[in-house]
Amino acid sequence: MTPSPLRLLVIEDNPLLRAQLHGLLSAEGIEADFAGDGLSGLQMALASPPDVLVLDLGLPGLDGLRLCERLRAEADRHVPVLMLTARDALDDKLHGFRAGADDYLVKPFAGAELLARCIALSQRHRAGQTHVLQIGTLHIDRRHGRATRDGRELDLHATSYQILLALAEAWPRTLTRSDLVQRLWDDAPPESDPLRTHLYLLRQVLDKPFATSMLKTVHGVGFRLETDA
Repeated sequence: MTPSPLRLLVIEDNPLLRAQLHGLLSAEGIEADFAGDGLSGLQMALASPPDVLVLDLGLPGLDGLRLCERLRAEADRHVPVLMLTARDALDDKLHGFRAGADDYLVKPFAGAELLARCIALSQRHRAGQTHVLQIGTLHIDRRHGRATRDGRELDLHATSYQILLALAEAWPRTLTRSDLVQRLWDDAPPESDPLRTHLYLLRQVLDKPFATSMLKTVHGVGFRLETDA
């Protein structure tokens, strides 16, 4: 059972999966609304923002990516979005995160994992809060997917932006390498070690032009942001 009342909005065009999710959520005492197309789902999300939005990508009328982008542009608060899709390529995931998704679950999935991810999203400090994160002179605009430091816009690769966003959401906590790998690649990390390269690229943009470094390595633990003000 969930530790506190949770209200979901599920936007999924497959009637069989909608019925399965309705049964799963009802059994856990979770209140859920359902929509079968993108346009009506967006209207429902804007009119009554849920605690978590479970969003399919392949929707009629308005696909999941465009829906997520419009939700970020038009909603007056942050609605956590779990993208639910059969697409599992890295580029698809990065496009989803860039559109504003918070998490990604690939079909077929276990009901217990869906529940766990929704609960985790609902409990994050960002749920329902403003779109802008601020740590010292660092500002991250989650609505538009942009970051600035000391008034200067940071030209970040999509993966570097996701690392920075994860660290900012966790601040002042430290994230392990496993935390970051899970955020970026879920349960299918590349065989190589691309995280090292992406962290290097992030440092080049976030820290190199400035007198104070914000991205810190906590030896034996992981990485965290430190304020520069």
